[in-house]
Amino acid sequence: MIMQKLERQLNDFLLEQTGDFAIVVKDLQTKETLSINEEKIFPSASLIKLPILITLFEQVQQGQFTLSDTLTLEKKSVVLGSGILKELTRPHRFSLYELAMLMIIVSDNTATNLLIDYLSMEKINQAIHRLGLKQTKLQRKMMDNNARKAGKENVTTAKEMTNLFEQIALGKCIDIQASSAMYEILSKQQVKGGLDRYLPQEIKIAHKTGDLDRLEHDCGIIYFDQTRYVVSILTNAVTSNQKGREIIGSLSKIIFDFLTRNNRN
Repeated sequence: MIMQKLERQLNDFLLEQTGDFAIVVKDLQTKETLSINEEKIFPSASLIKLPILITLFEQVQQGQFTLSDTLTLEKKSVVLGSGILKELTRPHRFSLYELAMLMIIVSDNTATNLLIDYLSMEKINQAIHRLGLKQTKLQRKMMDNNARKAGKENVTTAKEMTNLFEQIALGKCIDIQASSAMYEILSKQQVKGGLDRYLPQEIKIAHKTGDLDRLEHDCGIIYFDQTRYVVSILTNAVTSNQKGREIIGSLSKIIFDFLTRNNRN
């Protein structure tokens, strides 16, 4: 019943906005869930990097390699877009852990493609299937415009992203050690301005963003005092990326204010 009040507030706000939106909120205390267009399929943008991270930790747990194993960055592997590896001199060696960190906290596309090649797209999609995700798919590498033109797009839903973050929050994604390690990486996120935009600086947030032209996503775990919840906000066809981040920030503030107020009562 409480979540129905929050849903009305969010829908009232969305009525004044331009674009397509999906929102899922899961209160980790009460287990109540709010869903708006939760199964609507969106281009995933960099949200797809979370299943890649999980696949990496899964294969480490299986003993196929260790996070200290290294890969060499060559000039041929460099792609444009987000990240810093494109700015470095080559060749350069990075541990798998370092590449995973760069893939998440600065959304590095080159690091992501190195990991896709190392893990293999097939095994990543097999892991996605094992995680119970039916709509999330990795169908191209980062910045592969030819694949995009051919209709190969990486996709996901707010419901499935929420499921992954909830499993990490509960220590059930692979196991508690892997969940804790992934949470620590996600909590170091440096791409900001969405979920965190209008929230207090002292909150704990572990999240992953994604963006394409006129598309902005932000999904994560938020802790503040007695309030613990998972939230996924996906947007598309917004008037601008700046506006998309502002909308996510406003929605996040509505959710945060509502849940913290009700958890104090």
